[in-house]
Amino acid sequence: MATTTSQIHCFHSLHHKSSIFTSRKTVKYSRSSSSSIIICKSSKNNLSGGRKLRAAVIGGGPAGSSAAEALSRGGIETYLIERSPSGAKPCGGAIPLCMLDEFSIPLELIDRKVTQMKIISPSNLTVDFGKTLKSHEYIAMIRREVLDSFLRSRAESYGTNIINALFTHLELPDSPNSPYTVHYNSNGSKESISVDVVVGADGANSRVAKSIDAGNYSYAIAFQERIRLPDDKMKYYENLAEMYVGNDISPDFYGWVFPKCDHVAVGTGTVCSKPDIKLYQSGVRERCKEKIHGGKVIKVEAHPIPEHPRPRRVRGRVALVGDSAGYVTKCSGEGIYFAAKSGRMCGEGIVRASMNGVQMIDEKDLRREYLKKWDSQYINTFRFLDILQKVFYGNNAARECLVEICGCDYVQRMTFESYLYKKLARGNPWEDVKMVVNTVGSLIRSNIIKEEMERLRV
Repeated sequence: MATTTSQIHCFHSLHHKSSIFTSRKTVKYSRSSSSSIIICKSSKNNLSGGRKLRAAVIGGGPAGSSAAEALSRGGIETYLIERSPSGAKPCGGAIPLCMLDEFSIPLELIDRKVTQMKIISPSNLTVDFGKTLKSHEYIAMIRREVLDSFLRSRAESYGTNIINALFTHLELPDSPNSPYTVHYNSNGSKESISVDVVVGADGANSRVAKSIDAGNYSYAIAFQERIRLPDDKMKYYENLAEMYVGNDISPDFYGWVFPKCDHVAVGTGTVCSKPDIKLYQSGVRERCKEKIHGGKVIKVEAHPIPEHPRPRRVRGRVALVGDSAGYVTKCSGEGIYFAAKSGRMCGEGIVRASMNGVQMIDEKDLRREYLKKWDSQYINTFRFLDILQKVFYGNNAARECLVEICGCDYVQRMTFESYLYKKLARGNPWEDVKMVVNTVGSLIRSNIIKEEMERLRV
């Protein structure tokens, strides 16, 4: 969710376009059509034997499924390898409003439509965040197992071959146009397929990334409990989400209580103190204990979450997307939309470069058609939010400031406009100046409060 980034997204989110581009001409992309139509010519040689380009997508989450769908619709022979179709990543499950339309997500998949949010500071200062939402606006809450299954099934309906198996390793080619060999374990049997291009969408601990020496990155541990509440308690969270900040919750992130279909997801995360994650989870439960009293834990989940893009996201004819590439924003921890978006952009880029699967591609094609386009739209947002997290999550005084400025109607309006629609929100120059002044003032006041509390403890 983007509530902690306040005014930042409105200056750094970019408008998402529905056109795809060939290397020479622009053509319209229609999600209702079975494939993109390439109308330009290329000097590259067609694949031998008249066959289509073969692609393997490793991982069946939003990133992998979106990539597979784009590839299949573009005429490419596509295989998607997913080891645990019924599994669910520990995830808050909040998606922006624009994703429902952009990715044609059926409304019946939504568990809750959140229209109210509360942000609670270390001193338990509570701010209602959502006052500026319009009557038709909300944050969609969805279970990952539901969303992921839908996206995989849709990719399959467009021709993707789903393989329920554990990907083990990638055998690199011995010449520029030789195939990659994808090895996997299916029901105890070792098998393999040969493909021309590989899309790694297998999460933060990506084996595809290791296979191409994509480099390491910092990662957080997300810990979440699904808690089924008594009816009266669940009524409180019917359309309400809560966020908690403080040293007791996480030294560098936030805790959450998000409503699902018949339960709430309660969790937290941290990068710098991963061994203490269960202690911080206890802190979240302590803060909201009266609201979840009588609840029953029905599932416990933990998972690594990347904290910045990998040093290398394309190598040879292999591209990384989603968590494998490190596409999770700081401050908000938002990753679902960026995962699906990166998968689709990568798949469409391969379709363009291969002329709908009739020609071989290379690393330059992937860099031009996928990586360059992705970075031009999003990389500065990721870098800037990294800085913001360091400013507002460094200590409790800064967190008090964060919660205080989130009470401003202007900050809320700009935040939701940019978060819900993933496009540039038009601000008021005078209000922007006031916002900066108020933020500085809040930081000063918060540090004064911190010093006073420390003096009283002595």
